[in-house]
Amino acid sequence: MKKHNFYAGPAILPREVMRQASKACINFADMGLSILEISHRSPQFAAVLEEAEALTRELLDINDDYAVLFLTGGASSQFYMAAMNLLAADGTACYVDTGAWSTKAIKEAKHFGNIEVLASSKDKNYNNIPKRYKVPADATYLHLTSNNTIFGTQHHWWPDTEVPFVCDMSSDIFSRPIDVSRFGMIYAGAQKNLGPAGATLVIIRKDLLGKVEREIPTMLDYKTHIAKGSAFNTPPAFPIYVSMLTMRWIKSKGGVAEMAKKNKSKAGLLYREIDSNPLFVGTAAKKDRSLMNVTFLLTKPELEKEFLEMCAAEGCVGVKGHRSVGGFRASIYNAMPRKSVKVLTEVMQALAAKHA
Repeated sequence: MKKHNFYAGPAILPREVMRQASKACINFADMGLSILEISHRSPQFAAVLEEAEALTRELLDINDDYAVLFLTGGASSQFYMAAMNLLAADGTACYVDTGAWSTKAIKEAKHFGNIEVLASSKDKNYNNIPKRYKVPADATYLHLTSNNTIFGTQHHWWPDTEVPFVCDMSSDIFSRPIDVSRFGMIYAGAQKNLGPAGATLVIIRKDLLGKVEREIPTMLDYKTHIAKGSAFNTPPAFPIYVSMLTMRWIKSKGGVAEMAKKNKSKAGLLYREIDSNPLFVGTAAKKDRSLMNVTFLLTKPELEKEFLEMCAAEGCVGVKGHRSVGGFRASIYNAMPRKSVKVLTEVMQALAAKHA
């Protein structure tokens, strides 16, 4: 039976990427060695790092003002690295609280300077993106989380300010075009829309660095990794390689503009079913609905077990909602085919035919 992978992460990858990656596990670049065992100093892996950076710059139209890094530690490591590198002890950084990940970012940043939470949607169980707030002109940066996997909300607009954005784009990077020039820093764990867990993409404007007086440990200093081209220490070679393959795939499919078109189509199909089916209701404010993570509830909660069993019977896995909020969540990242979303909507229709 075909499996339709709706897990939030580690998430679905393109089938052709996994086929290429599996071959490289046996024989990479005709070396007679696995990608898992070669030196990260070898010219073959140096070429992987070079292409991964070049594809990142091409797909997101990134100029030389920015460094592109592939690090470890996941997005969670960037919660403190960003503040450690960018925020002076007497400075103030502003944050918008839109869910679990921004809450954790706020907690970590407080170790390094003054943190002002400009707005929060916690009182509405994070079902929307706050909009009515003003960014102080003297803030060091404004931290945003572009997409919220747990609550199913997404930024479809950016605040009007000259203050640089620091943005966690873990779950929607490469899903749509962005104007990188509006951001001081973008970071993303690979395991949502880019590759397997283990690599972390960091895009940072170089002129923002070197302005804090604190002593930064070598491994936590972005300048260390810029100087060594993401290879100061042994990088996560296999996750970077698979991320490179995924970016090749995105480019071959028309780039991020084409990804955005397909993602809107998939999300539209599922949201139309949620809005028209009497057994289901969406949890996120309509204007802030995520194109990556669709969250919804049953109007008859007693049918949850039956619905999940019907999903499993049709190969739809990962539909159960996050443990902290319940309900259901369908993650429909770039690699999710529209036909898989169609299967899920047909299960929803079948349930309604029985019980509505």
